[in-house]
Amino acid sequence: MDAVEVLVIGAGPTGLAMAAQLAALGVRVRVVDRALDRAHESRALAIQPRTLEVLAGLGVTDQLVAEGNRAVRICLHAHNRQQAVPLFDLGLQDTPYPYLLMLSQAETERILGERLAAAGVPVERGVELAGLDRTGDAPVATLRHRDGRDEQLPTRFVVGCDGAHSTVRQLTGIGFEGGTYPQTFVLADLEVDGVDSDAAHAFLAGQGMLLLFPLGHPATWRLLAMRPSTDQTPPGVPLTLDEVQNLADNYTGATLRLHHPVWMTNFRLHHRAATRYRSGPVFLAGDAAHIHSPVGAQGMNSGIQDAVNLSWKISQALRGNTDPALLDSYEAERAPVGRMVLRFTDRAFTAATSTSPLARFTRTRIAPVLMPAVLTPRRVRATAFRTMAQLNIGYRHSPLSAQGPAAPRTGPRAGDRLPDAPASGTTLHELTAPPGWHLLLCGPPAAWPPGPIARLTRARQVTVHRLTSADDGPALHRLGLAPGMAGLCLVRPDGHIGYRSGGGDLTGLAVYLRRWLG
Repeated sequence: MDAVEVLVIGAGPTGLAMAAQLAALGVRVRVVDRALDRAHESRALAIQPRTLEVLAGLGVTDQLVAEGNRAVRICLHAHNRQQAVPLFDLGLQDTPYPYLLMLSQAETERILGERLAAAGVPVERGVELAGLDRTGDAPVATLRHRDGRDEQLPTRFVVGCDGAHSTVRQLTGIGFEGGTYPQTFVLADLEVDGVDSDAAHAFLAGQGMLLLFPLGHPATWRLLAMRPSTDQTPPGVPLTLDEVQNLADNYTGATLRLHHPVWMTNFRLHHRAATRYRSGPVFLAGDAAHIHSPVGAQGMNSGIQDAVNLSWKISQALRGNTDPALLDSYEAERAPVGRMVLRFTDRAFTAATSTSPLARFTRTRIAPVLMPAVLTPRRVRATAFRTMAQLNIGYRHSPLSAQGPAAPRTGPRAGDRLPDAPASGTTLHELTAPPGWHLLLCGPPAAWPPGPIARLTRARQVTVHRLTSADDGPALHRLGLAPGMAGLCLVRPDGHIGYRSGGGDLTGLAVYLRRWLG
């Protein structure tokens, strides 16, 4: 058997995405998880547009969309008033997925797991990491199987996707700084009578909020509500349907009937971040690196995007022909995103749960009146949506981001996400979805002689796309290029622009390729 190059610990959405991306890039990978079965409750329930984009290359996005529910509006309930607020009816032109997709984490894991199995990589369940020896040239993991047998596994890299209580993080000695919110919450997947099924619902009250999200499977609704501050019920205590019904009655004025629960739990929320994302050949991703409140549906999505960012860099490093700083760029790019998400979710969580007199008045009296007015303009909603959808995340300050000579003054910059647009009978995202690097050559064909382009790209397995016809006008405009103007974009395997320049000069591109692709 060929030696394992990457060991992934944890088979949640982050670990499954990590292993699937690595397998698609030709890396020999194993993924293990101590749990005997995958999650069957919903946990995370929303997939952001950027996550759908980065998973498209694996061939799973169409299935996720087909099985999910596109959320387009939220109904605010307060003091016997109901106000519908449109959220995602924006028709954004630079993404093929201009909506928030509601889908149970259990189904997301199932779909990712099926894709991984199709690539010949099974999830090894009932196997946990018992030790990690890093004294030699390469790490050696001790894997403990369900029968008590220990296996010594040498590997090139270890990626910890094993959640908030990460064994990888603990064995590596990486800190996990932050705290725990004092409130206790109730989470339930169940059936609900008394609300419209084509919207999400928020019941605003002095003691906090009760939220209902259309889930579809394993139950029609996901309920999330904060227990009263005087309720000291600890996490993990079993719940009864009567308890959840009483809690809902307090928020809704007894207008809802709850029944047929699939899953219910008490829990508390944490806000923590790893002090480092890397220690030598060991990396952290997802909840092992950052955990926060579920406000804005950022957690699972950030973890999957950690995986997509790291997987191609490990693949590149395994070839042995790239700058060692490539692996350092994972933390340089993703840690600032993790900190930003922590700040955003903490502020939103505090506003939604504070029981101070001012917060209670704002939540129950002012917000229901002002939110519809504030969110009515499409530009306001588009800005808020793009931030929550993670479409604005970029890496302009990364060492991997380089602006070449005569780069256009408009359009995306190096480090930004490549926007979508019609191009060459397809779209930019469809052109660049297959694994690997992609070079977009734009403008007059004479600017790009085939010989020099082939010498730069062929051995490095860079796929070249020429956007030179009149039909490519929308794509050229989206990239900031006027008619007749030459320019190029080198797109990374994760869909971000690595190098961008204008004119037909290939010198800067050659320097970039030599450094990062060997």
